[in-house]
Amino acid sequence: MSTSINTDNIQSQMKKGVLEFAILSIIQRGEAYPSDITSELKESGMQVLEGTLYPLLTRLKNAGYLDYRWVESTGGPPRKYFTMTDTGKEFYKTLESTWNEISQAVNKITKQN
Repeated sequence: MSTSINTDNIQSQMKKGVLEFAILSIIQRGEAYPSDITSELKESGMQVLEGTLYPLLTRLKNAGYLDYRWVESTGGPPRKYFTMTDTGKEFYKTLESTWNEISQAVNKITKQN
């Protein structure tokens, strides 16, 4: 019996983990509108759909890491702008530290090949 590895699943799991950190990295710099977050992610080479972003933002908000405010729009419905809470800032620092440790270790390992 052979075991096959589903590379699509591995790639998907890796992207999901990094996506949360990338989104928080954008929001920690200041108030952010979801379509601006999506645009910045796409410009950096990370492909994300708004259908993926909104549930993630809601989950982060429900966890107490984000807050939002409604801003009236001249060309449509009000817009929801997200900011990071103090709890979110602490969570972000932990993620950033973990990311730095993991990326340094992986970079060191992959450079030996």
